[in-house]
Amino acid sequence: MNRTIEYQDWGLVEYHEAWAKQESLFSATIEKKMQGLPTDNYLVFCEHPHVYTLGKSGDEQNMLLNLIQLQAKNATFVHTNRGGDITYHGPGQVVGYPILDLANFNLGLKQYIHSVEEAVIKTLSLYNIRSTRFDGATGVWLDVGLPACRKICAIGVRSSRYVTMHGFALNVNTRLEYFNYINPCGFVDKGVTSMEKELGATVDMAELKARLRASIEEQFR
Repeated sequence: MNRTIEYQDWGLVEYHEAWAKQESLFSATIEKKMQGLPTDNYLVFCEHPHVYTLGKSGDEQNMLLNLIQLQAKNATFVHTNRGGDITYHGPGQVVGYPILDLANFNLGLKQYIHSVEEAVIKTLSLYNIRSTRFDGATGVWLDVGLPACRKICAIGVRSSRYVTMHGFALNVNTRLEYFNYINPCGFVDKGVTSMEKELGATVDMAELKARLRASIEEQFR
């Protein structure tokens, strides 16, 4: 079993372009698996221009802007094939796309999502941001159980034959006003935050990516 994870940073990339590149790696991995060949694992980090994405089980009514208003915000709207409801991606956010053959790590999908959440929680702790899980919802949250409960990292995954794609979006130096135009992940009563907001200072993206990558690799040894 190959537990090596190849890291790639795609920088700022349009959502559709990143999706196509993901699909290519995802399909190639499944094809190898079907042929009984050793499979590769990838961890991709990137940022996207302003875009709202809706999961296959999501509700379009959680998008609160019409097409004209979207264009005025320099944003686009995309239906995706991941799980989850609606979310926002934009500059200042680290979007992670782990394309892993979970058989290489002896993991099921639920354990995989738990491991990704754990990697984010541990990374945030390095910045003295205390975060946790929210029962019944994926992602990473702050102040769960309190009126100020807010989300800092969204997760939406697709898998086939235990190969994963799509992934997570961690709000680092994200422009949070863009979340005002949706019901994030379908919630109407939960806030959204970023590392920058919690710390009161801009976060060094290169340092954050290095720490996050190390934390993810630690989870998948």
